[in-house]
Amino acid sequence: MRNLVLSVIGDDRPGLVSALSEAIARSGGNWERSQLAQLAGKFAGIVAVAVPAERAEGLITAVTGLDGLLEVQVHSVDSAAAPTAEWTALTIDVLGNDRPGIVQELSTALSRSGVSIEKLTTGTRQAPMAGGMLFEAQLHVMVPPTAEAATIRADLEKIAEELLVDLDVDEV
Repeated sequence: MRNLVLSVIGDDRPGLVSALSEAIARSGGNWERSQLAQLAGKFAGIVAVAVPAERAEGLITAVTGLDGLLEVQVHSVDSAAAPTAEWTALTIDVLGNDRPGIVQELSTALSRSGVSIEKLTTGTRQAPMAGGMLFEAQLHVMVPPTAEAATIRADLEKIAEELLVDLDVDEV
């Protein structure tokens, strides 16, 4: 089997997932995992696919042929880069006044410790009383065995104080 990751984007409209899944199934591929979302009028996501090695080129041709509906890029999977069971999972929730640089500062601190961001969801919403915008984020991260979760938590709390945001870090 050959494992592929498809990154997809297109103008949001009905039938995009159906067209993509049909191209994958018709080519003998198995849709294994995905994260898809509509954002700012675009439909985008990533899809992990397994396909028999001898049918991989046909699948690649089929999904990249959806141009006009979806732009699709195909990436081979390097399973050696994935975190292992020795890594510690953390969930990080952030909420505070919106301002540029929040994601950059948090991600830089995590990167310095070798932390892998598995999933990042962000958004803004109207603050109930102040009239400004609130920024909220949830990160699912994996901490390598060479790093201390307590040290990472302390680093993030220091940044949260500087940014004036609420931070909650939980081991999963």
